[in-house]
Amino acid sequence: MDLNQLSGVIPSNLGNLRNLSRLELSDNNLGGTIPSSLGNLTKLIGLYLGGNNFRGQIPSHLSNCRSLNLLDLSSNNLGGAIPPQLIGLSSLTIILNLSHNHLTGVLPTEVGNLRALTALDISDNLLVGEIPRSLGACTGLTSPRLGGNFFHGSIPQSIRLLGGIEELDLSHNNLSGRIPEFLAVLRSLKLLNLSYNKFEGMLPREGVFKNVTGTFIIGNDELCGGLPEFHLPDCISKSSKSRKINIVILSTCIIFGVLAVAIVLAFIYLCWLKKKVNKPVSSSINSLCPNISYGELLTATDGFSSTNLIGIGSFGSVYKGILKDNGSVVAVKVLHLIRHGALKSFIVECESLKNIKHRNLLKILTVCSSTDYQGNDFKALVYEFMVNGSLEQWLYPSATSSHGSELPKNLNFIQRISIAIDVASALDYLHHRSHFPILHCDLKPSNILLDAEMVAHLGDFGLAKFLLGSSIDIIANRISSVGLRGTIGYAPPEYAMGCEVSREGDVYSYGILLLEMFTGLRPTDNRFGDNLTLHSFVAAALLERVLEVTDQILLLGRECHFDSDRPQHWFCQSNVIFQECLVMIYNIGVACSNEVPGKRMSISGVANQLQKIREKLFALGLHEQDELPQGAKMSIQSQVPLEYTCMILHETVCEKITSGIILEVSISPHGCDG
Repeated sequence: MDLNQLSGVIPSNLGNLRNLSRLELSDNNLGGTIPSSLGNLTKLIGLYLGGNNFRGQIPSHLSNCRSLNLLDLSSNNLGGAIPPQLIGLSSLTIILNLSHNHLTGVLPTEVGNLRALTALDISDNLLVGEIPRSLGACTGLTSPRLGGNFFHGSIPQSIRLLGGIEELDLSHNNLSGRIPEFLAVLRSLKLLNLSYNKFEGMLPREGVFKNVTGTFIIGNDELCGGLPEFHLPDCISKSSKSRKINIVILSTCIIFGVLAVAIVLAFIYLCWLKKKVNKPVSSSINSLCPNISYGELLTATDGFSSTNLIGIGSFGSVYKGILKDNGSVVAVKVLHLIRHGALKSFIVECESLKNIKHRNLLKILTVCSSTDYQGNDFKALVYEFMVNGSLEQWLYPSATSSHGSELPKNLNFIQRISIAIDVASALDYLHHRSHFPILHCDLKPSNILLDAEMVAHLGDFGLAKFLLGSSIDIIANRISSVGLRGTIGYAPPEYAMGCEVSREGDVYSYGILLLEMFTGLRPTDNRFGDNLTLHSFVAAALLERVLEVTDQILLLGRECHFDSDRPQHWFCQSNVIFQECLVMIYNIGVACSNEVPGKRMSISGVANQLQKIREKLFALGLHEQDELPQGAKMSIQSQVPLEYTCMILHETVCEKITSGIILEVSISPHGCDG
């Protein structure tokens, strides 16, 4: 049953199928926890649960499946420690794949029991500690993948015992020391990834290290030597180093007097100048809020439990937490520092948010820059918690799992306009009204958070850029210009051609967002391909087919009638003002997402236009709490039987009746009128 769209949970009574030997449920939309009753399937040979939304811990009862030789739990939201009983299940001989989860703790030494296992993949988790020496007992391994974790220490010498190893991935960890020479004599090793660690010393030149396309060592700044194709600096001998150091010391002594005088004079001048400079708005985030420790955040989030996980981004995971001191509910963004660019993202976000303040920007409370209990660097940002989640969860409630049962099923027309105004106001402030111009560079529904009053707050400034010429530090500007330039579907086309980020680029992303909010279609929807985009799809529908491209949820509650000639279709003929407002909104979205940057609207003009649209709707008596003006009537006229007509009425507006928005319903022999 893999590769479908199954949802819900795995029934626990599936464990009654005692003769089941293979269960494939991968790549669906299943959620909840993995039932421990699967441990009753003692004849199970293969279990495939990857590519779903399972959360909680891996049930240790799976170790009862003593015939299991293939287990795939990858790409879920599983957390907690790896059960030692499971990692030591000697029947696993083909694949054990636990990658792309949120598993914590150490890799148990019981992994050494997997002597006949062929492929082990525990990459992209949150595992810590040293790589256990017992891994060398897994002599059948051909492809151990341990990248994307927090492993530290050196590569264990026992790895030399893996004589049949073909691929070894240790990238994106905190491993250090010299690269062991035995890796160069493993004849079967064809692919070696040691990138983004802390290795030092001379790079070997034999074995796999001869294959420049099969060896990856980027991100290890202390390496030297190796083949010229690696472009590493030459390794300098100790005697050469000593001579060079002596020359440097001698040169320094000669010019020290001059430099000392210059430094003293410069210091005196800066002290005098400092008295004349106005006090800055804010020197740091922590000047506004008290510092917070790693231990306090660990307690607040219940040990960064997967049950408190509310979102995962490119550079970190976000957890809900309750601060012990004052009981405040916060959102804690923990940076995955092993990810390339995560530290730069942290610096940029701090610099972006420390000196700006606006109603529609996500408020940062404090930061934590410390070490965890294993001595690894730890950095986190603490924000106000937004009780109504992200805009994406409201636009696509069926596609989200964390708040799907708590949030209403839709946003009404006024709410969407108000959110669009909030976001435009935030961008206008960043572009034109803050202390220094800031470009967001990653505008999309998941980065727009909603508070208890449904006010939108723009967040995630990890890819932000400060415009040149502003008062911000030039170093921060350079940092923010490195890496990704947005998200596919929302990033403007000129970024793909290497153009610099710009205000117009943010406006393009906003235009796509606006069209998405009112059509209910993602810019990466399957129907868009070749030359068709969300922009062209809406542009082609103006003016005559505007209702056809509009999210059908927005058309419910408008004045409707049933067409007896076409009984399978409803035509919602909204009032003229409603349709005019839709056309104006789509015109704004199309203008903002023009492929030519110079033809896009200014974000200030966008905010003003949307304000006028909302005021026009307010003049009709339409407010955020209503979908119909007070006193408005909805009628259904039909020649079909009365019972069927009233059933349709009930299905369409029962929520409005129970909530008091529709005040009366009357039934006549000719139909239902309410």
